[in-house]
Amino acid sequence: MTRDEVLELCLSLPGAVEDYPFGDDLAVIKVGGKIFALLPLGGEPGTVSLKCNPALALELRDRHPGVVPGYHLNKRHWNTIILDGSVPGDEVAELIEHSYELVVASLTRAVRATLPDTSR
Repeated sequence: MTRDEVLELCLSLPGAVEDYPFGDDLAVIKVGGKIFALLPLGGEPGTVSLKCNPALALELRDRHPGVVPGYHLNKRHWNTIILDGSVPGDEVAELIEHSYELVVASLTRAVRATLPDTSR
């Protein structure tokens, strides 16, 4: 999965918005004001950092050399995925949705109610 495909998938999720609070070289994807994906725009191969269940995060790191602890993030809850093809695209897509769902679940009921259809 390419950087552009990752960004497109992230932004296709209900209520997802792109922001650049840390500069033009880091796309921050949020839902309900909370980050669920960080996508550096420079360098190859690309990477994406995603929120993850702690047990699953460890399992993924053991299973894939292209999954490492989240760069400059809480390493218990975040993984960085190297977009070099070592993690299959369908699995990257599942992890993006997992990150999104974790963040949506952490939002208050009032904030969730303002989002477009999140019954995915």
